[in-house]
Amino acid sequence: MENVSFELAQGQAMGLVGESGCGKTSVANCLMRLLPDNAVLRGGQVILHGQDIMALSEEGIREYRWSRIAMVFQAAMNSLDPVYRVGQQVVEAIEAHGVETTLAEARERVARLFRMVGLDPALMERYPHEFSGGMRQRAVIAMALACDPSVIIADEPTTALDVIVQDRILRELKGIQQQLNMAIIYISHDIAVVAEVTDRIGVMYAGRLVEYGETADVFRAPLHPYTAALMGSFPSITGEKRVLANLSGEPPNLIDPPPGCPFHPRCLHATDRCRTEFPPRVSLGSQWADCWHPLSGEVSDAAKEGVV
Repeated sequence: MENVSFELAQGQAMGLVGESGCGKTSVANCLMRLLPDNAVLRGGQVILHGQDIMALSEEGIREYRWSRIAMVFQAAMNSLDPVYRVGQQVVEAIEAHGVETTLAEARERVARLFRMVGLDPALMERYPHEFSGGMRQRAVIAMALACDPSVIIADEPTTALDVIVQDRILRELKGIQQQLNMAIIYISHDIAVVAEVTDRIGVMYAGRLVEYGETADVFRAPLHPYTAALMGSFPSITGEKRVLANLSGEPPNLIDPPPGCPFHPRCLHATDRCRTEFPPRVSLGSQWADCWHPLSGEVSDAAKEGVV
């Protein structure tokens, strides 16, 4: 990852979107300090409640995980131990992260969390294989809420669920966020889903944030051709029928990235300059993108001159 920077206020919801392999989950793992052992941190900060998470010791970051920042991981079934009852696993999360409580109080807390996410507390005594996909996802969300974090990262929270269950879970997450006034980062390859539940959106490509802004602004007038291609690849149930955009190729190899703009091999607007020079950052209100040829005429002249 490189040059990924954003702010998230209390009670706000932000989306990170892009194709598989563009760096979305790597950003989440970095925020949680869950990077693999061979990862190298070359710089940067993650400031939460005035503390730089990246500067904490391993013991220090354990005090922040789950109590300050928690994560709903992809593949809910893999997040739950198949040989323990689901309620017991949420209780263990509470005990493991320093919440001072008795076992009876912890179980009552889990029961409240189950009700909050739409699960019958009686299901605490069941094993993961006895849950449906949507129920498992709700249980994982309950686990993420177990220690009252101020920030939750939801990494593909509705993957492999049918559209009706997806909608229910996203609405429940949105309701929980408003009820608890916490911040949420949604990660998804589905830009249309993220648009329904976020205030701001960031578009990732090749390990970089290539566009960022208010969700309504980005959807009304995307600046980066990649953002426009993502939006054009999803069908709409309203308005006239249209041919979906076909984005050929795949994200570049980050071990040996192409020169210039990382998106230029797939971009219909690419010029010789795009192939040799990294693009400048151009802005339109609170929205910005890294592009030589932004799709808005209001900023295209500045991009051509290389104004940052």
